[in-house]
Amino acid sequence: MYNESGSGTISLAELKAMMEKLQAPQTHLGLKAMIKEVDEDDDGAISFREFLIIFRKAAAGELDLESGLGQLATLTEVDVDEVGVGGAKTFFEAKIAEVSKGSKFADEIREEQEERRQEEEEKRNRQQQFRERAALFGGGS
Repeated sequence: MYNESGSGTISLAELKAMMEKLQAPQTHLGLKAMIKEVDEDDDGAISFREFLIIFRKAAAGELDLESGLGQLATLTEVDVDEVGVGGAKTFFEAKIAEVSKGSKFADEIREEQEERRQEEEEKRNRQQQFRERAALFGGGS
């Protein structure tokens, strides 16, 4: 519906168009902040999974309703005339699945964050080992 490029994610430009269509236009910095708040993979866009995080945060009361994401969560509706019954069905099925998988979804997010933390720790360890080995070869001229 708003992913005009067909990339499977909502880019900054697509988010801008969506917010304008919802009559809640945002500044460029506001749009970037909206993406950053839910962009788990740091690709600068909002994937479907990240889009669902907006609604999860709204349901948990974690969003400022005056913020861009808060407005998006409260203003997002499905226009059946625009997306058709199939599009509305898909949207609502996804929302229902997200709500029913709430704890599983949160567990998946925690697991992914733990994996990233472990990867960062391993990276730091490898860098430290490299520095130690480099020092053995006369690490200063």
